[in-house]
Amino acid sequence: MTSTLLHHLVDAGARAWPAKPALSDSRRLVTHAELAAWTRELADLLYAAGLRRGDRMVIALPTGVLVPALAFAASRLGAAFSIVHEQVRGVPLDHVLDDCHPALVVSDDPTALHAARERGLGAIAPETLEDAGPTGPGPDGTRRPAPAPDRTEPLAVDALCLIYTSGTTSAPKAVVSTHAQALFALDAIQSVLRYRPDDTVYCPLPPSFDYGLYQVFLGVLSGAHVRLGDAADSGPALLRRLLECEATVLPLVPSLGDTLAWLLGRASGRRPPLRLLTNTGAALSAATLARLRETLPAARIHLMFGLTECKRATIMPADGDLERPGSCGLPLPGTEVVALDEDGGELPPGSVGELAVRGPNVMAGYWRRPELTARRFPRRHGLFPELRTGDYGWTDPDGYVYFDGRRDDLYKQRGFRVSATEVEAAARRVPGVAGAAVLPPADGHAAELVVVTALEPPEVIGLLREQIEPAKIPPRCTVVADLPLNGNGKVDRRALADRIGRRTDPADAN
Repeated sequence: MTSTLLHHLVDAGARAWPAKPALSDSRRLVTHAELAAWTRELADLLYAAGLRRGDRMVIALPTGVLVPALAFAASRLGAAFSIVHEQVRGVPLDHVLDDCHPALVVSDDPTALHAARERGLGAIAPETLEDAGPTGPGPDGTRRPAPAPDRTEPLAVDALCLIYTSGTTSAPKAVVSTHAQALFALDAIQSVLRYRPDDTVYCPLPPSFDYGLYQVFLGVLSGAHVRLGDAADSGPALLRRLLECEATVLPLVPSLGDTLAWLLGRASGRRPPLRLLTNTGAALSAATLARLRETLPAARIHLMFGLTECKRATIMPADGDLERPGSCGLPLPGTEVVALDEDGGELPPGSVGELAVRGPNVMAGYWRRPELTARRFPRRHGLFPELRTGDYGWTDPDGYVYFDGRRDDLYKQRGFRVSATEVEAAARRVPGVAGAAVLPPADGHAAELVVVTALEPPEVIGLLREQIEPAKIPPRCTVVADLPLNGNGKVDRRALADRIGRRTDPADAN
């Protein structure tokens, strides 16, 4: 790996593939050479707006090529960027502004710009930047500001980005990654997935989600063309979009995988030329994997396990799940994933414990959360902190990792330890169930299974007994028309609980 800073990848791509498409959305396409020139000019404009090395910049815009271009421009200045989803407005955005105190906010929302200015923060609308391009004057007809003579190249240990992640009960917290961590993770991921210069990566995941953002980074690293979609492209339009751009690579979360499998099962026409599917966020069901392999026989599938705190922890070799069902793969090259007991001791293969990640891919820490950082990094392993993931699992003698459930996903029911993930996977195996989510016990509520199906709840429970131990089946089952999703395509459990109006029922006590 010769690049040491994120924008070095952009510059290397401009030299290697100057005329090849790098990024596109529904409005704009830029080549690798144009992306390099554009991000330099954006860096000059951001500098003129007050952004400096060590500052933070919040990008609150709809998905489009301007968003990653601004991220690369911030990298050139040594400023850390934070991309928030376009639906993050009001109180959630206020929290981000108060927490990271950015020097600059770029948003198309007048309310967000007003909130930033009220706090004394710099704030600009995208119109100030969007017409900037590889050639020509700025949008006001004047020359763009020349690079300031006192600008210095950032260091690999400088903060690159703050990615906000939500907990189940607390306010969102920001994971801080440096250039060195991000580039190590990218190089390790690319060494396994091997994106190619002739690939078109279709990405309907938002860049506020690190899985979506890293598709862009992998594109500039490999020379692939990354076509950015949006939330509207994640539903019935998904297959049409894949065909339009002749996508060869598609990153999947379960909702996208389920949608694609359903669309392909109904379609009678041509198939997109997909050669590679990846999955993280949550595991694809066995039924969805089988349908995708049946309808896309040329596509290889890489199952992965990751956290925002380390970007990617494991990757399964292509189609390796067929030989090792239930495994989420091997640790990234140059890293280690182990299972620990309650005292932090390393467990032998086959023993379930808390999974810990060791290596240069691990984050620098949580922004302004020293106590939480200390809990997640109770000790160092060599030169790097040991990340306690809060997830349970085990390894086999060959080093493959098996996920057994999240700490906040595990609960006690009738004396048994139950994993919500395990119950959801079992429910999705029930014929006729299109989607499933478990709401664990909380605040006097018993565990509840929520399913998308035409079946009646007693039928679901009866068929579920064929898939999982009866003692693990939630005492309550509710049928809904669909499961609410957050901006990353994952089930929004808070919204789901509100929708079904969870209530305390003493008869459900375990």
